[in-house]
Order: sequence, then C-alpha cells, then structure tokens
Amino acid sequence: MRFLHLADLHFGKSIYGTSLLENGDQGYWVDRFLELTNNLRPDAVVVAGDVYDRSAPSGDAVQLLSRLLTGLSELSIPVMLTAGNHDSVQRLAFLSPLLWREGVHISGPLAESPALAHVTLTDEHGPVTFWLMPYVFPALVAQALGTENLRDSGEAVRLLLSRQGIDFAGRNVLVAHQNVTANGAEAERGGSESMVGGVGQIDYTVFDGFDYVALGHIHAAYPVGRDTVRYAGSPLCYHFNETKQAAKGPVLVTLGAKGETVKAETLAIPPLHPMRELRGAFEELRDTELANPRRGEYLRVVLTDRRVSPEIAVFFRELYKSRDSILMELCSDYQTAAGGAGTLSRGDVEEKSVEDLFADFYAERRGGETPTEEDATLLRFAGELLSRADVRAAPGEKETQKLLDWLLEQEATK
Repeated sequence: MRFLHLADLHFGKSIYGTSLLENGDQGYWVDRFLELTNNLRPDAVVVAGDVYDRSAPSGDAVQLLSRLLTGLSELSIPVMLTAGNHDSVQRLAFLSPLLWREGVHISGPLAESPALAHVTLTDEHGPVTFWLMPYVFPALVAQALGTENLRDSGEAVRLLLSRQGIDFAGRNVLVAHQNVTANGAEAERGGSESMVGGVGQIDYTVFDGFDYVALGHIHAAYPVGRDTVRYAGSPLCYHFNETKQAAKGPVLVTLGAKGETVKAETLAIPPLHPMRELRGAFEELRDTELANPRRGEYLRVVLTDRRVSPEIAVFFRELYKSRDSILMELCSDYQTAAGGAGTLSRGDVEEKSVEDLFADFYAERRGGETPTEEDATLLRFAGELLSRADVRAAPGEKETQKLLDWLLEQEATK
C-alpha cells in the first residue's frame, strides 16, 4: 500500500506581512500536489494536522482546503485528516458524516468520544487500519476517559491508545499531531513553530506496535527514534530559518506485508516563490545580487559590516522589485565598538534626544525608512511624555490616558 503523508499546511499563513494565500503560494502548491497525486495514484493521502493557520480560518483558507479535498475526491483517493493545535477540531469535523461517505475521513472531537476515528483499507496483503488522533493534551485525555491526575503527555497518549482495542497483529498507521522526541532529545525547529521547547513531549516508544506513525507539528521532515515514526514537515518555508532544511514536499510511504521494511521518501514540490537569506558585507552582497538574475523570490538580507541606511534600503528594495521579488526583511547584525548588534554606544545614546532615538529605532525596524510626518509627530509627543515621567516606573494611568486621548484626537481630525 502506498500513501502520501502531509502535515502543517497552515492555509491562510502570512509571513512578514505577505499573505501566502493571496500571493498565490499556497494555491500554487495545492495545484502541484494534485498533479503529483494524479500521476502517482496512491491508495490514500494522510494529513497530520494544522490544516489552517488559525482556529477561525478566513473564507479563502476554507475554500483552498475545499479545493484540495474536492480534487482528491474526484481522483477517488481516500483522505485521512486529523486536527492540529492550530485547528478547531469542531470546525474541521463539520459535515464529517457526509464527507466520510465521499472518502474524506476527519478526526472528531475527543471530548465527545474517547474512541478515535479509524478507517480500514485493503491491499494484496490484507487490511491496513488508519487511526486518526487529533492534537491532545493530558487534561483533554483525562476528561475524555474520565480519569484524574493525568499530567504527563506521554502517559496520557499511551492510556488513550490502550483504550482503542487496536489489533497490533495486523497493520496499523497512526496519524497524529504531537511533540514527539527520542529519549527527550528535540530536533532543531524552524522559527514558525509556535511551541515552547519541552512542552508536551511524548517519547516515540509510546507508538510501539504501529507500522507507521504519520506526524505533524514540527516543520522539518525527519524520523524520530525509528524510521517509521516520521514528521512530514511543512509544504512551504514559513520562516527563513526553514530555508536551511532539506527540500520540502509530501512523504511517499510504501507499506508492504506485516514485518516488511517500510519505505519513506520525500517528494519535493518546488515553491512558487523560493525563500532565500543573504548575509554579508554590503558591497559584497550588492555586487553578487546585481549579477544574480534570479526572479520571483522572498528575501531576507542581513548586513554584517554596517547599519542599514535609507540609501541601502532603497537599493535593495528597488532591485528586488524590478525582479518581481519581495524583500521581506532588511536588517543588520553589525557589531559596534560598544559590542551591541547594531546598537549605539552609551555616549551616543546620552547625546541623542528621545525623539532621535525613537527615529533610529523606527528606521532599524522598518528597513531604513524614515518616519512619516504623522509618525514623527507621534514620536515627539511620546518623547515629551517620557521626559516628564519617572523613568524608573512603568507608565501610569495618567500618561497612558494622555497618549490615548491624543491619538483619538488625531484620528478625529483626519
């Protein structure tokens, strides 16, 4: 049996203010994935959570998921989908009984029933049962099972699985969205993963007995503990840290007879807009990029020999704009004599006015842009309030109210 393992689609995701849905990236990926699926004709597609980027997705994000599921249904390929921590399991499970008849199988809310949704498919070696476990945590499992004092995630998942009556003499696949580790060791993560390190760890041995565990939650693709407990990774780079990872794409899993070696292979799908990070001295980067004909990219530029000036910002922005690329971030980690990354020395700070310091900070955060007149007026007003305040104390109600009243007054005069 062959199936494609996906995870962490995050439909509706925006990075650096750019919507990957509105800019075509996620729709392009869905179309390429459906083409790949049509060519491969796998026996199933499993999606291991975080279908959406937020629990209340936009209408466009919902439409994109509909496009993906409809395309797979038209190909008569069964879908096994479970909810991740970014999803609302109740929203995903809407119309689940109806979709089930169309071959789209979605995990239901654990609170309503401790029994995991499961689907059995058959090949020449017999049945394979897919178990769909939504994102769970100890308190949720305890509530579903009517158990008290469940504090450890591994213990909770082990107990939940033990109540399912799984016949491990046959072939079983688990689709889950959890923080799975090997002996407590976590892999390096991408910057887009909104999870605190160490939270909800589950050792991979909790899943002993399953022939394959299709995981979501971590945005890199790699096995955990053994080759058959595996993260698929996100389909696209959702942070520049993730450009260091291997090429992204679905995992093609081939399951033979019980006990035979399971094969897993990542099938890369090139993105519509590749992400690239550049780091180096300005003149070196300038010369390299002028000679570089690449187009349609998302870029992050980090200067190492100087701070970002308005002239430098204009150069990079105009260059990439002319190539239909987007400069998502332009910053500096230049170490000054004071030892700070792109910071002023104590003497420089003491010589500058509060308004000038605010303007410097504004330019650094906005890639060298100078404040607009409206922003400059606000900075001057904030600086005036700060100059009157006790610097050792947090802003009081009086100062906060003054700033709020001033902002409302400015808005009313527009």
